[in-house]
Formats: sequence, structure tokens, C-alpha cells
Amino acid sequence: MSSHPLLKIDISQLSIAERIQLAEDLWDSILEQQDKLPLTPTQIQELDRRLENYQKNPTSGSSWKKSKNA
Repeated sequence: MSSHPLLKIDISQLSIAERIQLAEDLWDSILEQQDKLPLTPTQIQELDRRLENYQKNPTSGSSWKKSKNA
């Protein structure tokens, strides 16, 4: 691993737990501003397609929990 100029630290000097925490903190900071993440036209089209399918038949899908355990 290398140092990033914005961090001003060598992340390879951090413990694994500290690097995991840093990654979590970075991800959380992105999630706080997720409304600013642009979607591509293809992503928008796919989301619209899925929403339309759900609205036509809301019982046809499966829950996220069921999908993970399948």
C-alpha cells in the first residue's frame, strides 16, 4: 500500500483494524452524499423497468433475504 497525498500518512503503517475502520469511514462519507452520485442513463432505464414490473405485480418478486439464502 502507499500513501495518498491527501491523507498525509502511509496507510501501510496502520493496523488491519485501523485500515478497515478507515475504509468504513470513507464509505460512510460517500453514503452521506449518495444523492449526489450520478446515475447513468442505462442505470436509470433499468431502475424504471424494475419499478414498472413491481408496480404491475408487487408479489412476483422475492425478498432480499430470500434471494441471499437461495
